[in-house]
Amino acid sequence: MRAWGAFVAFAMAALVGAKEPPKSLMIGVKYRPEFCPFKSQDGDQVHVHYTGRLWEGKKFDSSYDRGEPLPLKLGAGAVIAGWEQGLRDMCIGEKRKLQIPPELGYGSMNLGDIIPPDSTLVFDVELVDINGQSAYVQPESHEDL
Repeated sequence: MRAWGAFVAFAMAALVGAKEPPKSLMIGVKYRPEFCPFKSQDGDQVHVHYTGRLWEGKKFDSSYDRGEPLPLKLGAGAVIAGWEQGLRDMCIGEKRKLQIPPELGYGSMNLGDIIPPDSTLVFDVELVDINGQSAYVQPESHEDL
């Protein structure tokens, strides 16, 4: 019976630690508005709220801590490739989790104590606006006119 308990404990430990960082960009939609007439695309000026963490869970940056979203032009190469890809086709108000492998993040770049080389990054992102449009109000139907 003792051997069985040790086996179960070992198996559980293996399962808990089994989650490996992704080898490619992983995009998880956490929330998408029901009505979405505009989606982000290259060339759009967007504002994004985000929290960035290392794969192991350590937070390294957050726009929420500064109280304002990050402005950027999508497709201009101003942010890491994982963001360029992960922020496309988002609706205003949409929230995603981006799991970004080193090749689409900062690669082997040494960013000191903030982000070690070859780090897999995890970002929770929220698209606040597209080209200054922060909310879309569906026009009222005028079918009765």
